Amino acid sequence: MASPAAAGPGAALPPGAARRDFYWLRSFIAGGVAGCCAKTTTAPLDRVKILLQAHNHHYKHLGVFSTLCAVPKKEGYLGLYKGNGAMMIRIFPYGAIQFMAFDQYKKVIKKQLGISGHVHRLMAGSMAGITAVICTYPLDMVRVRLAFQVKGEHKYMGIIHAFKMIYTKEGGFSGFYRGLMPTVVGMAPYAGFSFFTFGTLKSIGLAQAPNLLGRPSLDNPDVLVLKTHVNLLCGGIAGAIAQTISYPLDVTRRRMQLGAILPDSEKCLTMVQTLKYVYQQHGIRRGLYRGLSLNYIRCIPSQAVAFTTYELMKQFLHLN
Repeated sequence: MASPAAAGPGAALPPGAARRDFYWLRSFIAGGVAGCCAKTTTAPLDRVKILLQAHNHHYKHLGVFSTLCAVPKKEGYLGLYKGNGAMMIRIFPYGAIQFMAFDQYKKVIKKQLGISGHVHRLMAGSMAGITAVICTYPLDMVRVRLAFQVKGEHKYMGIIHAFKMIYTKEGGFSGFYRGLMPTVVGMAPYAGFSFFTFGTLKSIGLAQAPNLLGRPSLDNPDVLVLKTHVNLLCGGIAGAIAQTISYPLDVTRRRMQLGAILPDSEKCLTMVQTLKYVYQQHGIRRGLYRGLSLNYIRCIPSQAVAFTTYELMKQFLHLN
């Protein structure tokens, strides 16, 4: 793939360490921009997903598209982007860490463990997703709290106020990591299968039909990359597969994050408790997989944009 190619020439230069540091920085920026572009594209759908997952009493009787129409009527069109400020603050380092860590973990797994092929993509993707989640989880907690609020019923006045309230009312720093376990457990298969599926589709496509699906990279004509529309397709497929596998744990995470502001919070203190409660109260389709149709609509373009933007940023920042 592109990153080993970029690392090779860098190592041959006299100021090798400086060049490698610069590569890390460019990789970090590429991942951050990719994450921001992806999440901004689907921010309204993400807000609706949170409202449906946690059964907000204003919208719990509505479906996905009904909620999309109801939110602007009740809260204005900017209501669809509520919590997006916290999202951008979180998603830049999240995307940056995830994509950069994926490249680094992939190299370590190949060199230290001798594992290559498709398996090392799955392992590196899982480890990268977990690393990014742990580093940025408090920002995600605040973003979810802000997104769950409805106009006229605000408990938090903004990002800083939400941080202060959670810290003082919910046990200090531990309050910011409520729901971390289902997030980590869910992120391992989600990120793993996302990177695995995209990387596998990319390598197979370029190997089997290089002229039809590929083109020379803008920064290195010797490296083949997927055409933009093929990148979008592969990213979308990767997102759909990963989301289906990990969605029940995503529902669990959201309910645990919302914690004290839900009336049934005492029944959702641990991951197992929350899974049992959601299943017993709402079943599989209306509980553990509630909002999945929306998540496909949200996740497929989000992952498509994320992978495509990252591939373009790698060319723009000369990472190939």
